[in-house]
Amino acid sequence: MQSLWMIAASLLFASMGVCVKLGSMQFSAAELVFWRGFIATLIIGAYVLARRLPLTTPHLRTHVARGLAGFVSLVMYFYAISLIPLAAAVTLNYTSPLFLALLLVLWLKEPVRHGFHAALTAGFVGVIFLLQPTLGSDQWLGAVFGLGSGMIASIAYLNVRRLGELGEPEWRTVFYFSALSALGGLPWLLTASPFHAIDLRGWLLLLGVGGFGALAQLCMTAAYKRGKTLVSASLAYSTVIFSSAFGMLLWGETLPWTGWAGVVLIVVSGLLATVLSRRTDIAAVAD
Repeated sequence: MQSLWMIAASLLFASMGVCVKLGSMQFSAAELVFWRGFIATLIIGAYVLARRLPLTTPHLRTHVARGLAGFVSLVMYFYAISLIPLAAAVTLNYTSPLFLALLLVLWLKEPVRHGFHAALTAGFVGVIFLLQPTLGSDQWLGAVFGLGSGMIASIAYLNVRRLGELGEPEWRTVFYFSALSALGGLPWLLTASPFHAIDLRGWLLLLGVGGFGALAQLCMTAAYKRGKTLVSASLAYSTVIFSSAFGMLLWGETLPWTGWAGVVLIVVSGLLATVLSRRTDIAAVAD
């Protein structure tokens, strides 16, 4: 059952990416993040009201730190999706376990197993393979945004782990992240004239960005709650597979063999870094 939840989450995240790429022709990345957060807040808020769950928390500062990092990461991720092939953007965003492992070792001084540094090195070699010569000179800005989203997402992961250690339930963490994302994107929404006169296609894409994203987070939370963290972390990378398939089918996007080699190196090294860093209890709810 855990596997089904995680695969469903991956498919939904990939579907969100498709809606972001299609919507980027009509909306800015920050606007898309607003709708991603706003719709998710409505969905999680309805759940909170139905179950009469308390939103008050003594750990608001940690929620804010997680929310700000998640918001910035999400904006950079959405920009990357609009500028480079979907598979490349998703893979670069999924470098976050590598950066998280670095934070755990360099900042928190957590012990690691033999082979950890080799795994990290392989992962960043994979990044080089994916970026050069896969992407053209006009796509480097998107690559920087994609890699930056993975880097900053690692800070969000770190705060997610901290919230888990403090006993915060997953639904409250997701709610505050969604609400802060909507708040962060609100200024961009208000400066749009007036809502771009959004047509039916636009509303459907916005609903897809928010709805797919919220449902994906709920499915992923269920997967992490019901099974082993390492299994869920492994299956989370199936988002790359689904995104690659969507990219090829919808936009004819293809990567050279060096690009695919980079994808494989990043995925494998991310999993190895998770195992070798000893701590594998981090729920992946950054996005």
